[in-house]
Amino acid sequence: MTEITVGELLMQSLQAEGIDLIAGIIDGAHIPFVVHAERYGVRYVNAHHEEAAVHIAEGYTRLAHRPAAALGNPGPGGANLIAGLSSAQGEGHPVIGIACTRRSAVNNPARDGAWQGTDLVAMAQPVTKYSALISRPERAPEMVRAAVRAATSGRPGPAFLAIPDELLPQKIDASKLRLTPAANNRVLNVGAGDPALIRQAAELLAASQRPFIYAGKGVLWAGASAELMALGDHLAAGLGNSVGARGVVPEDHPHYFHIFDMQAGMMARNAADVVLVVGARLGEYDGWGMPPAWGDPGRQKTIQIDVDPLSIGLNRPVDVAIVADARAALAALRAAVQANTPARGEMPDLARYRELSAATLQGGMAYMTASSGRGVNPGQMVMLVNQFFGEDAVTVLDGGNTVLWGVAFNPILRPDSFLYSVQMGYLGTGLPMAIGAKLAAPERPVYCITGDGALGFHVMELETARRAGAAVIVVVAVDDAWGMEKTAYNFAGFGPEHHGPIEFTPGVRYDLMAQAMGCFGVKVDTIDELAPALQAAVQSGLPAMIHVAVDAAVNADPVGFKEFRYARTL
Repeated sequence: MTEITVGELLMQSLQAEGIDLIAGIIDGAHIPFVVHAERYGVRYVNAHHEEAAVHIAEGYTRLAHRPAAALGNPGPGGANLIAGLSSAQGEGHPVIGIACTRRSAVNNPARDGAWQGTDLVAMAQPVTKYSALISRPERAPEMVRAAVRAATSGRPGPAFLAIPDELLPQKIDASKLRLTPAANNRVLNVGAGDPALIRQAAELLAASQRPFIYAGKGVLWAGASAELMALGDHLAAGLGNSVGARGVVPEDHPHYFHIFDMQAGMMARNAADVVLVVGARLGEYDGWGMPPAWGDPGRQKTIQIDVDPLSIGLNRPVDVAIVADARAALAALRAAVQANTPARGEMPDLARYRELSAATLQGGMAYMTASSGRGVNPGQMVMLVNQFFGEDAVTVLDGGNTVLWGVAFNPILRPDSFLYSVQMGYLGTGLPMAIGAKLAAPERPVYCITGDGALGFHVMELETARRAGAAVIVVVAVDDAWGMEKTAYNFAGFGPEHHGPIEFTPGVRYDLMAQAMGCFGVKVDTIDELAPALQAAVQSGLPAMIHVAVDAAVNADPVGFKEFRYARTL
């Protein structure tokens, strides 16, 4: 007989599924669980807010390519956790949320007046792929397997487990339970798909004159960027990706169509006779995969590869549907295409598309020179930060207008180098996601470009970064307002006299906040001060906050705002 506590059994079960990071906030009831983390090779990071803990786990799982967990307290703490899980659901991140409930005698079901008697399982169901209560200790391993299986099968997403607090210290005979590695519990690779469909897709691509390949985040999850690039280069195909999949294709590739290069990108997609969509559901910011952003599916053949059958044909009808791992399928597809057609030269009509791209670029550069005479041009800020850190860095964006500047002027040249809450536009994710990314890739520079509005949600997580040894660099564009809302007011014809509800108290010093938390902090008032500030931040070896006083007038008229609004009308 091998007796262990249920808390230790729960930790063992997570370890067996390959989970090695938990972020959260500890409740006294969690002690029989958390004290075993280090012994089982699981890192525990204590955050300042359960929602932020989920975002830390999101950043980690994106770069580590494996699930992570987030821990919440009973009642309101678990509810905070569930708010974070809605982000993971939107972005497709396999985060396992875990929270205690108070004693079963009064909480299962909840008795009127029971302390923290919140039905967390029911609350989590709409925003998770699996939500359940571990009501019997011997079922803990089985239910952890079920949660991770759900989170990692098909399109990734979150799962949630609740457990009554009185179970964790109870003893159980572990020798009678099944604890097996992840490979024995779930499918880790669905393979290359139906060979007949691969052949059919290869024949379509080999016969095409103007192919276009479009990638989603599924390509990143599969680690399939090299395979996608090799196929695209062989076919001299046009290349594009969703916002969340930035970096799948280097954004300086000659056949790449940038997200903001809407006119040229739409023209190239419309002209294509065959489009290959890999790991993307074709949502709102992809123009739903339909005209005018894409060609008419009645005349334009569509091949879609996705690990999730529910994502295929979701918004655009397809001619060849391949349920497969993106990496395996693209490798098989490339081999079949090479057997059907030799490597091609230049992409058809590329020069014409690039004339349009040049016009778009010229229009964008006008934003780089705009000035009201007060503060740093935010486009110049973003570009300098990008150039300082180089292509090996991980970029995390957060905010409204700050993100528009970041998408336009922060090119991404490598896979797994870009994090942003695309589906949800979830403010406050930036700093905690950057912490998770740094914990997953400590050898890489990680910087977060955010606005003072978005930073305010979880600014205390900079202290979490200090304790965790995650030396992230946070560049905060300070305009003392909800910048995107100011833009919306102006766009609707309501000038500065109406901006009171969206303005902050001027003079808040984010650099001094950082210093108070034992981190590096510096204030930048001119663009010439920014590079030295970045250098000093890196040399400090600490998490850093660089307060950049941006030109509020320029920031209120950001690059891409009209395109952002247009994309939401398609």
